[in-house]
Amino acid sequence: MSARVGAAAVGGCGGGVRILGSGSALPHRVMTNADLEKIMDTSDEWIVQRTGIRQRHVYRQDIGESTAALASAALRAALENAGLAPTDLDHIVVATMTGDMPTPSVGCVVAHEVGCGSVGAVDLNGACCGFVFALNYAHALVKTGMARTVAVIGADTITRFIEFSTHGRNGAILFGDGAAAVIIRADPDPRLGLVAQAMHTDGGRACHLFIPLRDDQYPEQQNPTDRMLGLLHMNGQAVFKFAVQKFPEVIEETLSLAGLAAEEVDHYVCHQANTRILESARERFGLDPARLPINIERLGNTVAASAPLLFDEIRRAGRVREGQRVMFLAFGAGLTWGSSLWQL
Repeated sequence: MSARVGAAAVGGCGGGVRILGSGSALPHRVMTNADLEKIMDTSDEWIVQRTGIRQRHVYRQDIGESTAALASAALRAALENAGLAPTDLDHIVVATMTGDMPTPSVGCVVAHEVGCGSVGAVDLNGACCGFVFALNYAHALVKTGMARTVAVIGADTITRFIEFSTHGRNGAILFGDGAAAVIIRADPDPRLGLVAQAMHTDGGRACHLFIPLRDDQYPEQQNPTDRMLGLLHMNGQAVFKFAVQKFPEVIEETLSLAGLAAEEVDHYVCHQANTRILESARERFGLDPARLPINIERLGNTVAASAPLLFDEIRRAGRVREGQRVMFLAFGAGLTWGSSLWQL
């Protein structure tokens, strides 16, 4: 029996895969820490000290904002940026844990709303790791010849699963909503595309970050007064400890697979969960702020949208150029952690 492969250097036959474009979309409403002070026992100083977050965007259902609506807007922006028409797409992969309904998928709704025709479309629930996993899967679609042009979207409206009160404060201070997309396409240059990747899970720690729908889904040790069906539950201390351990480990693992030193990667596009976690990685690997950027101060933790929102931001600022290497990194519910290292 062959060994399982949770991480690998990536080869393949034929040409490469190019990132052609990117785009993003955010809800109109901005909720600052001062706004949170009015509805729960917290303060701007307390939130910033522990998370680095000063504000986040929160969707409004009454003006038509939804996961699918934000994903559609992000895809339109990415297509325009890539110079492509909606019908140029062969497949859409949406990373989300907050679909607007159990079925149909967000991908199906987005394909219709944007006018992509009868493309293949699917949702992937990898929580905060969703975009990184989806990007790896989309690359495989292109490399195997199953698709030529694929849209990968990270989109979440996680705040509808948050209780904005002192009782739900642990989640309320952290999360925001948003969407971002990238377009990838087959390219004749075999040097382009995925260089190495890692995708890992530990379901034994699922109880640290979850949304229960039934009473029997709570851990036995869960305090009955803390139970909130249909809302996010998070053991912040356990998740922080997990992230501090696995985040640097997956960076080292991916660099080893690619045969690279930390300074040979131009951009570390990381899931924005907590400033302290990100700054500790900077210090450990000797990375300056330009190489490992942080935007959590303005957006909070946007789940699957987090990494692609940051990528679109630095790309549109002219900081991402051909010939560079970009490592996408994430960790989150599941518990999951992973990477996607690209040669541009």
